[in-house]
Amino acid sequence: MKTQRKVAGLYELTGDACDTIRSSPYYNEDLAPTPVEKRTWNTYSMASLWIGMSISTSAWMLPAGLVAVGFSWWEAILTVTLGNIAVLIPIILNAHAGTKYGIPFPVFARLSFGVRGSNIAAIARAITGAGWFGIQCWLGSEALNSIFSIASASWAGWEYNSAVAFLLFWGLNVAIIYRGPETIRFMESWGSPLLIVLCGALLVWSVGNVFAEGKGMADILGSMPQMIAPEKFWSTFFGGLMANIAYWATLALNIPDFSRYAESQGAQVKGQLIGLVPAMFGIAVIGTLVTGATYVTTGEVVWAPVQGAEHSGSPSVVLLGAVGPVSASLTTNIAANAVATGNDISNLAPQSISFRRASLVTGALGIIIMPWKLLSSAGAYVFGWLGTYGMILGPLAGIFIADYYLHRKMNIDVAALYTKGAQGRYWYKGGVNFRALAVWAVSAALPLLGKVVPELAFLASVGWVLGFVLALVLYPLVMRGERASLLSESEDEVITEYGESVALAAETAGTPPAADVAEAKD
Repeated sequence: MKTQRKVAGLYELTGDACDTIRSSPYYNEDLAPTPVEKRTWNTYSMASLWIGMSISTSAWMLPAGLVAVGFSWWEAILTVTLGNIAVLIPIILNAHAGTKYGIPFPVFARLSFGVRGSNIAAIARAITGAGWFGIQCWLGSEALNSIFSIASASWAGWEYNSAVAFLLFWGLNVAIIYRGPETIRFMESWGSPLLIVLCGALLVWSVGNVFAEGKGMADILGSMPQMIAPEKFWSTFFGGLMANIAYWATLALNIPDFSRYAESQGAQVKGQLIGLVPAMFGIAVIGTLVTGATYVTTGEVVWAPVQGAEHSGSPSVVLLGAVGPVSASLTTNIAANAVATGNDISNLAPQSISFRRASLVTGALGIIIMPWKLLSSAGAYVFGWLGTYGMILGPLAGIFIADYYLHRKMNIDVAALYTKGAQGRYWYKGGVNFRALAVWAVSAALPLLGKVVPELAFLASVGWVLGFVLALVLYPLVMRGERASLLSESEDEVITEYGESVALAAETAGTPPAADVAEAKD
């Protein structure tokens, strides 16, 4: 049976193929391939998605955290910028399959790990996403706690105010996710612009305080404490660079969850080029300058915007530094964490775990991960959390790129990604590609070894890159004799049709959660 058709360079399933995969235990509406007619995101859509995700408290804390551990202002900005340029490469490469075939990340992972084996990779991504979900909830709750403390002196003096604020903000996030992304359409439209204004206002306020004391920019840029010993600079620099790459290492994997809605490869590439690096550079500049200005006026290195505003002692400034993180944590959490994590968890049992049920699991994991410990210090955040999970996810990005580009030459039999048993070309052995698991284990083991063996610490300092390169090299070697899963362009599964997409049945896939999130950014 011919299962695919080609429309202006994009592929979609035929109506008969859609009918067939609906009965698969590995199918649900959230994981269904997106028809061409629903791939409507243009360059602006992709760019605004990244701008919205980049303008967040956790992104602000990247350069500020580097300053706190001893980087100078220009070293912090340069490290953040280089890290984002580096991670943009696998992001754009892994986005290609989502745009071309309309498949989300958990389904894309079935190519290399097998229909069942993809759960292992997806859950690794989901655990990290749930950790980020908890972190964003904690950051938002700190801002919410500041707002409540301004409004009520009794709240400010209450012993359990932080814990209750966290539970309240966490509950709000879970409720929004459970009800569906349509409930945040309005927030997505105003949240990012509002935060841009608030970040600018906080910058003006902090720098203005320095000038009010008769000092200037030279004092801000020259007074930041540099505590890194010369002999430890390069290991610290590479550790910070890997942490900045790891910040978006999750999106380097699950970017197909969003790129599946792009109208063309040009739109997804240009949109991401325009959106990611400039936005992160801007946040790096603002975060670094505010941290430096706060150090000049208070003598303390404050690496979180809410705490920086609290040092002013002014209720209006505290409110200014708190409203933005509240809105940013909500919008970023939905787009960057909840959608992807929900899809990953749903992939475990698509017929019984809906996106809504998966959202409850995401919320529970966000508490279990104990985000307050991950943010206990700048070192714990930059080198502990970011640096460690980057070593685990880096090899996955390498495997996906090697499989899609080097092994398959970008040719996919989409219907087979939902096919159970030996008749499915991506079933491998019992639904698992053990070769991919072996490559992942070896590629992650070396960097992680550097975390426990002091003499090999240099392996950990370049963890993400080391794991990524190892997987990129090893995977094609171990898959060299594997031919059963390959698809050539000349096979009968592909029908070439140019022009208008043939409309599929309305119930084919509906509009999955990620679609609603991105449509709100148009």
